Amino acid sequence: MTKVLAVLLLIVAGALVFTVIQQRRTPVQSVSIEPRPIAQRPDDKLGADEKATIEVFREFSRSVVHITSLEKHKDRFNMNVTEIPQGTGSGFVWDQDGHIVTNFHVVQMGNSASVTLNDGTSYPATIVGTTPDKDLAVLHIDAPRAKLLPLPVGKSSDLLVGQKVLAIGNPFGLDQTLTTGVISGLGREIKSVTQRSIFDVIQTDASINPGNSGGPLLDSAGRLIGVNTAIYSPSGANAGIGFAVPVDTINAIIPQLIKYGKLTRPGLGINILSDQIATQQGIKGVVILGVTPGGAADVAGIVGTQQSQAGWVLGDVIVKLDNIDVAKSSDLFRALDARKVGDEVEVVLERQRQRRTVKVTLQALP
Repeated sequence: MTKVLAVLLLIVAGALVFTVIQQRRTPVQSVSIEPRPIAQRPDDKLGADEKATIEVFREFSRSVVHITSLEKHKDRFNMNVTEIPQGTGSGFVWDQDGHIVTNFHVVQMGNSASVTLNDGTSYPATIVGTTPDKDLAVLHIDAPRAKLLPLPVGKSSDLLVGQKVLAIGNPFGLDQTLTTGVISGLGREIKSVTQRSIFDVIQTDASINPGNSGGPLLDSAGRLIGVNTAIYSPSGANAGIGFAVPVDTINAIIPQLIKYGKLTRPGLGINILSDQIATQQGIKGVVILGVTPGGAADVAGIVGTQQSQAGWVLGDVIVKLDNIDVAKSSDLFRALDARKVGDEVEVVLERQRQRRTVKVTLQALP
């Protein structure tokens, strides 16, 4: 009897399982496999701001290029030349003569480069001029003038925090990427690859990532207002803080790089003590260690630090240049950046608690 009951229970359980499986296989209701209807945009129109952004990108992305830095090696046995990629970045067309502007750090590891235009054509590029202190470089390509669209140049001196900006570049090797944002700050200061300060830098929250370096920062009218140069991020990824060298600096420097291959900077013809040591000694100002014989400072009677039998004798300390207070070296560099070779400046010096003013005609630094 027990065996019969067990068999009956197994039969009932099997029937229940079969019923459940059949219920699962049988659809409760019919499911549509047709595409969903398209939701129409109100009036089927883009917003005015969207249209303006799209138009700027369509028109001026043609000016943005992709740059591959190359290092050429010649085999000493068979004399074959190989090109080894050293890095990539962005750049933009400066003029129809084939000059391309980018960051110095984009090309610093190579001795030549390859430039790819918006239409996908690539051209070998020569490095015409560089200024590591300002992180700028100029390349040259032999491309048809019809393919070269120079960006219109704007001004950075009249920019306002909150203005809309657009950054175009090639981040992570992606072709022609647009990011937008606003100017977050003005008058910032960052360090170049030489650790020399770059002044009046534009801060933006437009995403700037590796590969964007050297690309243009545009205003809402598509005018060049800066060159995307750096991001601030502990992790190396974009954190909403990007920096661009201002166009007023670029517009003053690029013609010199094209003509001379380097930036001719005005200077006093002096060597200075590091700010750290000066601060440790309780000195406020720029301590002059030495002057170039026959240089601008020497002619003006400026005295450097000298050694005597009693030890080192502190030389002149620059505390002001043309009514600009000088507390550290960056103050002096900022003041000199606003001048040019041949300008006459008034330098206020302090030595042994005595102040005097001398006039110095700025010389070209080597």
